[in-house]
Amino acid sequence: METQPIRVLVVDDSELIRRILTELLNSDPTIRVVGVARDAFEAKELVTKLQPDVITLDVEMPEVDGIRFLEVLMKARPTPVIMISTLTKANADVTLKALELGAVDYIAKPVIDEISVFNRYASTVIRKVKMAAESHVSNRIGIKHQPSVASIHANRVLAIGASTGGTEAIKAVLQQLPAKNFAVVMTQHMPAGFTTTYAARLDRITDFTVIEAQGGELIKPGHAYLAPGNLHMRVVRKGNQLYTDVFDGEKVSGHRPSVDVLFDSVAKELGKQSLATLLTGMGRDGADGLKRIHDAGGYTIAQDQASCVVFGMPREAIRLGAASAVVDLDSIGAQLLGKLS
Repeated sequence: METQPIRVLVVDDSELIRRILTELLNSDPTIRVVGVARDAFEAKELVTKLQPDVITLDVEMPEVDGIRFLEVLMKARPTPVIMISTLTKANADVTLKALELGAVDYIAKPVIDEISVFNRYASTVIRKVKMAAESHVSNRIGIKHQPSVASIHANRVLAIGASTGGTEAIKAVLQQLPAKNFAVVMTQHMPAGFTTTYAARLDRITDFTVIEAQGGELIKPGHAYLAPGNLHMRVVRKGNQLYTDVFDGEKVSGHRPSVDVLFDSVAKELGKQSLATLLTGMGRDGADGLKRIHDAGGYTIAQDQASCVVFGMPREAIRLGAASAVVDLDSIGAQLLGKLS
């Protein structure tokens, strides 16, 4: 039986952007743009009429912006959405809000100055649309995260890695943990500038003091350190203390920052005292690192398929035998506390 193409609705107030996205998406035989809309009103009608598999949605539109349309859409007809935004620090907060409301992912507005740059952009858009079509968007709607569980006597360092769907997953894990018992180091695939805004948001809504790492910070309980966009972060030991180290370098497992870089350092510096969880995300970054932590005697958790937006990274870790436990998102905190109590 022939597989039906992924049906995409493009929503953008720019005629040029609508045309570019339509042409590049239609260049893949497994994708078909079934409609275009210039504003939220047209989009609403076309969603009802066409019932697309995936929507690309402009953040900035006249009258009703992309965020408001997304909020209504997710209540009326949850659909995988990729936000189209200028990836600037100024737009980081609104894009993070879109992810909070249920958008699967985001991507920059197309740059057409150089053909090589545009070709890379096209392949990224196509890859993300295919990923979105297979995502579990319902896992982002109406989630009731478990509150922090009771504290324990020990203090431990927890490493977290995530990608697509990870901004909300990381928040959920932090909100489940008693901050005074954990120092957290974490890598979420995000561009430079976005990580500053994301860290500030987590700082406001969790019990942890969350910062974007600059390098050289003493890792201490009650604090969470986020790898900055476009830089790797690792844990280094000086005497009896652990510190963050932030550095440039080649991409690892296709990413900078890379979860594998962070996890490898945790395995090296903490050994059997390591704790790590690999959350939702596309690809396999973090799977090998989680295996190294597991092989060093650390305790490792992979998020289960049912609660993942995208089951790529955890699935690869599970295949490697890297997970001590496979747990749904809202039970990760209790699982960690149960292991340590």
